[in-house]
Amino acid sequence: MSNNQYTFENEEYKDAYRHTTSHILAQAVKRLYPEVKLAIGPSIADGFYYDFDTPEPFTPETLEMLEDEMRKISKEAFPLERFELSRDEALKLVEELGEPYKIELIRDMPEDEIISFYRQGEFVDLCAGPHVDTTGRIKSNAFKLTSCTGAYWRGNSDNKMLQRVYGTSFLSKDELDAHLKQLEEAKLRDHRKLGRELDLFALYDEGPGFPFFFPKGMILKNNLIDFWRDEHKLAGYEEISTPLILNEELWHRSGHWDHYKDNMYFTKIDENDYAIKPMNCPGGMLAFKRRMWSYKELPVRTAELGLVHRHELSGALHGLMRVRNFTQDDAHLYMTPDHITDEISGVINLIDKIYKVFDFEYRVELSTRPEDFMGEIETWNMAEKILEDVLIDKKINYRINPGDGAFYGPKIDFHLVDCIGRTWQCATLQLDFQMPERFELEYVGADGEKHRPVMIHRTVFGSLERFIGILIEHYAGAFPMWLAPVQIAVLPITDRTQEYAQSIADKLSSMGYRVETDFRSEKIGYKIREAQLQKIPYMLVLGDKEAESGLVTVRDRSEGDLGEMTLEDFVERIANEVSARK
Repeated sequence: MSNNQYTFENEEYKDAYRHTTSHILAQAVKRLYPEVKLAIGPSIADGFYYDFDTPEPFTPETLEMLEDEMRKISKEAFPLERFELSRDEALKLVEELGEPYKIELIRDMPEDEIISFYRQGEFVDLCAGPHVDTTGRIKSNAFKLTSCTGAYWRGNSDNKMLQRVYGTSFLSKDELDAHLKQLEEAKLRDHRKLGRELDLFALYDEGPGFPFFFPKGMILKNNLIDFWRDEHKLAGYEEISTPLILNEELWHRSGHWDHYKDNMYFTKIDENDYAIKPMNCPGGMLAFKRRMWSYKELPVRTAELGLVHRHELSGALHGLMRVRNFTQDDAHLYMTPDHITDEISGVINLIDKIYKVFDFEYRVELSTRPEDFMGEIETWNMAEKILEDVLIDKKINYRINPGDGAFYGPKIDFHLVDCIGRTWQCATLQLDFQMPERFELEYVGADGEKHRPVMIHRTVFGSLERFIGILIEHYAGAFPMWLAPVQIAVLPITDRTQEYAQSIADKLSSMGYRVETDFRSEKIGYKIREAQLQKIPYMLVLGDKEAESGLVTVRDRSEGDLGEMTLEDFVERIANEVSARK
């Protein structure tokens, strides 16, 4: 790796840097706890982890000791030396080292696999690399072990539970400090914590990975759905609904059986095999196929809020971010080849318009043909070029994500950036020439002959549940007025003003606003603090003076006391916020 490439702008170097830090962690563990067995230690999006088989769980104090030892290893500046061995030599080495998990990994490698190791000082590890040239390149004041959790060996719950130590590393202490500050801010915004505090949703042991939404959570969810429907209607989409359960043959026909069956749930109906849908596409294609279409009717844009189920490993579940059932805001567009460029551009415009409402910026990736794909390479090359040409024409900055396309077509992925700089992959646009062929979709062209349509699969929110989780963290639960489950809290100062407070609440409710009253026998300061903790956008504080004058004293969640105003002026203020979706 050339010296001018030692920057995190170079993704390869960033991965090698953090991968090397994981090896420094493993070396520190073996120095302090020689009896511990090593599993695997890759770099990941924000750092690295290493899995260990330990007699006792690691504690926070253990992590501090390991960090101290890691700093010593960094300062010792060991060169990282790569060497290759034959299968027999490799097995002999890891047997001598007493590493049973490495033995298993080697035995599972293909016969023609190159088996490589890396040595740093006294430490040797089975590894394909890459790494940086020396442990001294890892800044001793710019890494941190962040947590330790359980993880099944190879992600299989039938295997032993290991200790997974997570960490991160950067090129400078300032970068590390900024990242750690972001992590602290993320803890305060954790959607699982806020979901409980704001009474939005919960996940129970009786249904792991299957979220429950409560009344306030449903208000939030339904507001997003209403917004989605309004925007899709304007963009020329028609909404459909397809069944939750469809027979096994359909999933063979679509190709999902070969590529996705490990993530699917199954059932029997009348002694026949059925699958609970993990995605909406096959049902959507049956809906298109219900009749013959003319080229004059294309493009056809159908959208669906479809509930899907996917079997995720228990260790991968995480609040609303990774669940086992979710609502996917799918759409499928069917078109002639002449429509492709305009339809791709239209989808991008719709995604951009919707994300702007939430003040999200986003980054774009073009994901190309994976190793496991359907169809001809020539078709894939053509589809990839079409997507790339549209991105270039629209002057959209993008990066190539090689091999990450869907098994039926290349895609454009949109990674939105939240207010503390984290990225989330939500929207996607997939160009598909394969499914119309497998489902024998047809339209009648201008020549009177039958032709195959081209298809676009796309989502905007992705998973509605996950998007809600992202919004909770993006706004720290303080939703804009149009989304807030409770928009206005009416707070009487004394029992004497309850009647006036109720009349104000009734008027606002009749206008369609979501209002709560607090008639508890508590001091007004307590009521205001409670409304603030519930992150309600506006509070109307009503005492004797307000009841006599017919005015309302308004408090804004962010700005504090706004003073007295007429109810009409207050309504004008909030009406503008709601209509503009500010």
